Amino acid sequence: MSARVVAAQEARDLWLSGRAPWLLFAFSLLVSAITYFTAIDQTLNFLEHREAVNFTLQIAVGVGVLVTLVVSADGISGERERGTLECLLLTPVPRRSILLGKLVAALSVWFGAFVVTVPYIWVLGNGVSLVVGALVLALTVGTLLAAGLAAAGLLISSVSGGNKASLAISLFLLLALFAPTQLPGGLPRGWFFDVLTRANPVASGLHYVGLVLVGGHAWTRDLGYLVSPVALLALATAVLTAWSPRLVRLFPGVRAA
Repeated sequence: MSARVVAAQEARDLWLSGRAPWLLFAFSLLVSAITYFTAIDQTLNFLEHREAVNFTLQIAVGVGVLVTLVVSADGISGERERGTLECLLLTPVPRRSILLGKLVAALSVWFGAFVVTVPYIWVLGNGVSLVVGALVLALTVGTLLAAGLAAAGLLISSVSGGNKASLAISLFLLLALFAPTQLPGGLPRGWFFDVLTRANPVASGLHYVGLVLVGGHAWTRDLGYLVSPVALLALATAVLTAWSPRLVRLFPGVRAA
């Protein structure tokens, strides 16, 4: 049994059980409210259109990544508490494939959140040529962030003593990374705060989106801001695959199996 088979089974369970649809329904309500209050000002000019699209897109990406992280944080610890992990471990499937399959299944929720976001961005950007570029940018950066944080969520889920602890730690992690992006005016200027932004995968990824959408920068101009999201994805995925026998266990911990 390969990671693809595990991913297909996990995705079916996630969507047919109603967990993913309910999460996306709540997500759509939030994005609807944000879009309404952003678009209610009828005096928007061209620059404000860009800022409205950028603001809504950043919130949508942040919350979409949050939903993905919640799903992945339940991946191992949740199965332990529900008593279903033992059955999964008895199947002839490598533990690396279990983790990778769960990662891919969690990402299906992010892609669902992106699909929900499309019409809202289309409405806000009506008459602005940046809509298609904004959506492609959101898909690219959002997928990078969602994959990296979903992998981190699986790591947390694997070593946590319980599902509540896993969810709490994962939510705290994302809020700590996302909060600096919502400060009025962003972080203060200066080399120190620029280093902090670049070291924060969420802040750097969303800052890159803002530079392209609002600043009008070329996609290739500020690629340095994507180093930390790529590093997070590479590091978390490497740990998942290398330590999979120690992570996927009936009891939490990373002791040798």
